[in-house]
Amino acid sequence: MENNELLAQVTAKANVWLSGDYDAETKAEVKRMLDNEDKTELLDAFYKDLEFGTGGLRGIMGVGTNRINIYTVGNATQGLSNYLLKEFSGLDQIKVVIGHDNRNNSRKYAEISADIFSANGIKAYMFDDLRPTPEISYAIRKLGCQSGIIITASHNPKEYNGYKAYWNDGAQVTPPHDKNIIGEVNKIKSVSDIKFTGNKALIETLGKEMDDMYIEDVKTVLLSTDSIKRHGDIKIVYTPIHGTGVRIVPEALKACGFSNIINVPEQDVVSGDFPTVVSPNPEEPAAMAMAIQKAIETNAELVFATDPDSDRFGAGIRNDKGEFILLNGNQTMIILIYYIITRWKQSGKLTGTEYTVRTIVTSALTQVIAEKNGVEMFECYTGFKWIASVMRELEGKRKYIGGGEESYGFLAEDFVRDKDAVSAAVMFAEIAAWTKDEGKTLFEMLQDIYVEYGFSKEKGISVVKKGRTGAEEIEAIMKNFRKNPIKELAGSKVILIKDFVSLEAQDLNLNETFILEMPTTSNVLQFFTEDKTKVSIRPSGTEPKIKFYIEVQGKLASREEYYEVDAAAEAKIEQVRKDMNV
Repeated sequence: MENNELLAQVTAKANVWLSGDYDAETKAEVKRMLDNEDKTELLDAFYKDLEFGTGGLRGIMGVGTNRINIYTVGNATQGLSNYLLKEFSGLDQIKVVIGHDNRNNSRKYAEISADIFSANGIKAYMFDDLRPTPEISYAIRKLGCQSGIIITASHNPKEYNGYKAYWNDGAQVTPPHDKNIIGEVNKIKSVSDIKFTGNKALIETLGKEMDDMYIEDVKTVLLSTDSIKRHGDIKIVYTPIHGTGVRIVPEALKACGFSNIINVPEQDVVSGDFPTVVSPNPEEPAAMAMAIQKAIETNAELVFATDPDSDRFGAGIRNDKGEFILLNGNQTMIILIYYIITRWKQSGKLTGTEYTVRTIVTSALTQVIAEKNGVEMFECYTGFKWIASVMRELEGKRKYIGGGEESYGFLAEDFVRDKDAVSAAVMFAEIAAWTKDEGKTLFEMLQDIYVEYGFSKEKGISVVKKGRTGAEEIEAIMKNFRKNPIKELAGSKVILIKDFVSLEAQDLNLNETFILEMPTTSNVLQFFTEDKTKVSIRPSGTEPKIKFYIEVQGKLASREEYYEVDAAAEAKIEQVRKDMNV
């Protein structure tokens, strides 16, 4: 589309906001952008409408159709309300749960959403204060609701907010519901179509009683309670990075028998400005730096961190030199999956119906661990809604015992249908206690897993491309990789290419094409080499980024060889980066 044509369309959209039933502050901001000679800000704010991605509705807060504000949140809630009224027309009372994190405006957006739901005759259970995302999922299932939302932008920077929509199983919406909700949103042609005036009789507050039920159920994931009784005094430094885990994670750890929780006071401050970090993401080492320093000062054994909505879990452990190392999301999942399957086997609980789940960009080592122990592992798309989709399909038929993704998400239980940093923290602390009984450290446990099942090293690289032009650049990068596919990585020939847009895979050795059996298409490319290196490329569904996931394989004969093998893998990853020019 030519720039002049796009600018004309954007200007027309902006003028609707200037003349419609919008508040004065919004109109003034729209007028400022229209009057500005530089139209970049106007274009970014109005060139498209926000849509549901892997994490729901997410964007920068501000005025415009491509921004998070009371009107885009209102549109989403009215559209969701209209869809619920159609889908559940036979019910006497449709019910939803509403939660929010600590971000600026989150409480306001949650209250506006409660008003809109109730104005449409839908009963809204709203938490009295900020709560973790997994507890929202839990409450939807516990209260028998048809849907729910949480106002959060997860781990994104402070200028972002978002809107995660859930279905009656407590999982984020998937096709066809996500597209159908967008369809209903698109039918809303005027802000006057949004019912902002609530019915307070249909809004009920949720508080500590739901927290207590949730924590009691989290306790049921424990597999080694005797180990906790012996080692419950492990020193654990925990940081919520200013977010929703500030109260409930320490409470859950203590309820499960861990008595020595050390906080980071500066990061216990609940704030949407995230004053101590640039990015409130446990994937970023800088976000965990204060907690690591606190652990060194207090001689702690473990460092835990959760992101603002407490669905992502990060961990730091001591290596054989006593130094703290930060585990990546793959390593955390490797440890959790190994532990769960090992303890189920030791307890004689495996019946052959158990299964696990991972996303297509998560370490293949998790699959090796599961399958070598007779436990099936399913693959699905990135985004925890796809893991929950597998759980929904198998509910009542098979037993889910764990699943996760490389982006620091894990779910140990089936009474929640989203990644759960609360239960992950509890279980990881339990693993530390159990390894003490086994006469080893967590670091030694990880090394032993590599020795038994094969060594792998993973690296994620995110390239940020902001705004409309950034989106165009990301699209061009994906097109180029499809037009000019990678032929060799770090000296190893590419033998398999998977394209999840066409749902076709090319076996280059056999010169054959076969179909990928997935529930829908996704903009992901994967390249596999003869030496089992895997590279995945995908645009983020929630951030202005294109992501590259590199995984290399190796062999570790003993713990003593770990650093040598690890260094070789790191060098190989760097070569892969150079070969891909990222």
